[in-house]
Amino acid sequence: MPLRDSRDAAPARDYNGLQIDSPLVGETRRMLRVRRKADGRIVEVLADGSERALPASDSPAGAGAQLDSPAAYARDIRARTKLTQAEFATRIGVPIETVRNWEQGKRSPRGPARALLKLIEKAPEMAFQILGARQPQS
Repeated sequence: MPLRDSRDAAPARDYNGLQIDSPLVGETRRMLRVRRKADGRIVEVLADGSERALPASDSPAGAGAQLDSPAAYARDIRARTKLTQAEFATRIGVPIETVRNWEQGKRSPRGPARALLKLIEKAPEMAFQILGARQPQS
């Protein structure tokens, strides 16, 4: 993100306080209003209030930002298994709200949950077979 010149007026901020200067032809610049979505994407807020996705190269975080977010990672692992959120939650033994929170970016899988997702990523059949063989708790 280009630095603002100290002679510029104070910039307007959107809801998340993000802003991007986008160079156009010559010295002309336009200010974009942007918003970060729950899944990590950054979208431009248009004058009429609608939103337009920014190309990955315009994103201040760079092209790989969407793939590195915990929400995108959790969603990708579940999508590879071709299971619904409810089925996936049942298979790994967590409440469906946990899976929803991971995928919406409200929470991030940590510790054992992150390790389990890594195992499912590398060997889903084996992971689900082992999880299915768990002994019921007495």
